[in-house]
Amino acid sequence: MPKPSNLDAVIIEPAARHRASVIWLHGLGADGHDFEPIVPELGLPEDHGIRFVFPHAPVRPVTINNGMAMRAWYDVRTPDLRREEDAEGITASGEIIRQLIAAEVRAGISANKIVLAGFSQGGAMTLHCGLRHPQPLAGLLALSCYLPLPARLAAEAQTASRSVPILMMHGVLDPVIPISAGQQSYELLRRSGYDIEWHTYPMQHSVCLEEVEHIGRWLREILVAD
Repeated sequence: MPKPSNLDAVIIEPAARHRASVIWLHGLGADGHDFEPIVPELGLPEDHGIRFVFPHAPVRPVTINNGMAMRAWYDVRTPDLRREEDAEGITASGEIIRQLIAAEVRAGISANKIVLAGFSQGGAMTLHCGLRHPQPLAGLLALSCYLPLPARLAAEAQTASRSVPILMMHGVLDPVIPISAGQQSYELLRRSGYDIEWHTYPMQHSVCLEEVEHIGRWLREILVAD
């Protein structure tokens, strides 16, 4: 059953012994319950023992939404995602996510059995944090998103992240984060030597059944039960 944790997250425990973890970050204005219903749709075998952690982002004013306070991993100041990026907010949320990873490690799960996943802002944070984590994670799942602060990556990325499989997925009709933003991020990471896949779907800023089925297959491959 889902239950809150002391790190402000919704947690779905596996039926079998806990062997791996997926930390899944929601998008702007949503919360940790947003992707909770996706778990049974992934078709994951019980013997994989995968715990799902769906954290709630902090509540903060969001400039592009007239300063309204909502759950957000960082502020968005202009429609142009590359202008006036909220480096301070991204860095602060990165620390929250590092604590979430550390909590799974303390629970006995090695970093290479932890997947960091996210949608929209959550996907952006997945790329930001996963590429900077000092130990290699099992994988990075980045949905309908882009790489924030790209100019900092070369100086801040960890060597361990080079071998981490990255799955980027995007809707070709996305009006919120244009597919061009996602594709540019994918191309940057591919040219930089990362182990990355890119897939597109005929959808807007959302997820679709074909995409969910692909995610399930990918998770089964990278989180093979010991």
